[in-house]
Amino acid sequence: MKTALRDHWPEYLIEAGGLGLFMLSACLFAALLEHPDSPIRQTVTAAVLRRIPMGLAMGLTAIAIIYSPFGQRSAAHLNPSVTVTFWRLGKVPTWDAGFYVAAQFVGGILGVGLAAAALGPTLAHPAVNYAATVPGHQGAIGAFLAELVITFILMTVVLTVSNRPRLNRFTGLCAGALVGCYILVEAPLSGMSMNPARTVGSAVYAHVWTALWVYFTAPLLGMLAAAELYVARRGAGGVLCAKLHHDNPQRCIFRCHYAAPAP
Repeated sequence: MKTALRDHWPEYLIEAGGLGLFMLSACLFAALLEHPDSPIRQTVTAAVLRRIPMGLAMGLTAIAIIYSPFGQRSAAHLNPSVTVTFWRLGKVPTWDAGFYVAAQFVGGILGVGLAAAALGPTLAHPAVNYAATVPGHQGAIGAFLAELVITFILMTVVLTVSNRPRLNRFTGLCAGALVGCYILVEAPLSGMSMNPARTVGSAVYAHVWTALWVYFTAPLLGMLAAAELYVARRGAGGVLCAKLHHDNPQRCIFRCHYAAPAP
């Protein structure tokens, strides 16, 4: 534990900061697009149309974080389910996984806290509600199934693209594009979380813990299922690293075999 903390603390801080920035962006754009006093909200009355700029904003935010020098260094998991899945695949040492997950939860909470300090009552308004994720009209079961499907697809794409040397540099673009698309089409079902730390970050301030079990179980199960299927098809050697892409000069702290040719 001490060795991991001493050697890899910059990566842990980056993970906290990365999700914090993502949540700050989510809160800012949620307030801009959903608060009743916002000119955009007054002009664009259809919720589906407002989800288009929200999806673009969050997809681009994810891409910017992933491809930043900091994201290149930590791998920009930004999500406990991603980290635990790569730990299950044997690519993240146990202590690193534990510190990554802790940092992600702390970062999510601090990011929403920073947005709350900046926006005050605007972010607390029921129409914005700290960008909290809650089940939609299909209820908790509908939200669970939706989160399960979108996380399964996301991890399948990440593993497929990141483990091909000629494609790995596009992993962040693929992930960001999926985030944007999911916000457009899936958000009405679950709020589009895919991430327990993201959900907790908002819930701490909104005091909304509705169906919290959905956001802790569905993303993890979806990603683990995708990983198991990928390994069944490609073999354990088909997973080269826990980094989203290696087309950068930043150090890698994982059990990386990216120098070896892909099977």
